[in-house]
Amino acid sequence: MSIEGNRRSFIILAAVFGAALSVLWLIYSNLPEIPPEHKASIVLPRDIEDAKKLGQVISIYKETHYYSVMGLYFATYIFLQTFAIPGSIFLSILSGFLFSFPINLILICSCSAIGATNCFLLFSLVGRKIVLKYFPERIQTWNAQVNKHRDSLLNYIIFLRITPFLPNWFINMTSPVIGVPVFPFVFGTFLGVAPPSLLAIQAGKTLHTLTSASDAVSPLQLVLLIVLGFVSMIPVAFKHYFRQKLE
Repeated sequence: MSIEGNRRSFIILAAVFGAALSVLWLIYSNLPEIPPEHKASIVLPRDIEDAKKLGQVISIYKETHYYSVMGLYFATYIFLQTFAIPGSIFLSILSGFLFSFPINLILICSCSAIGATNCFLLFSLVGRKIVLKYFPERIQTWNAQVNKHRDSLLNYIIFLRITPFLPNWFINMTSPVIGVPVFPFVFGTFLGVAPPSLLAIQAGKTLHTLTSASDAVSPLQLVLLIVLGFVSMIPVAFKHYFRQKLE
């Protein structure tokens, strides 16, 4: 990969990031006037304490500015997902605190699918060289796994989103590089993030009792997610079984 091509990719990514950040700032600046004592809490949460403070402040404004709060949540979540920035887990937990079910679940699934698709398209256009440079071995390993499931990619993406085996940012950035089609990627993401999101929503109901993001998922719930992920692959197993019988 040439240095010039690498530099060009980084410049384009930086420009897109700057434009998206400007849009996010524009949305934030058009919010109702926020007192100085509350402004310090309006930050992207980096830990559960930030999420608690943010939830307390936003809950005040949600009563009178519901759609403005929802719009800011929607834009922020998509921004984080688009650029693979950590923090969306805290927004998922916050949704359980701020919004009612099933609105919060639809919000998370939609934001995850849109943000992941943005990331997919962005790296498909300008991030391919960057991904190949920094993750060559991991891409080869995952490409081999994807090739085994080419005829059932929707189920495989659902499986990956439910289970914790691969980080979502890695799936988003590398999928276009190894030729995962957009359709199974988008719908697999929308459906696959639902089960773990339900756990985050449930945790958000007791936000003030949490001490860390890991409290959102207990060991038993983690095991159940893994089991559910394998359940999503059962139709694929049956498909292969009957195909072998017919052959």
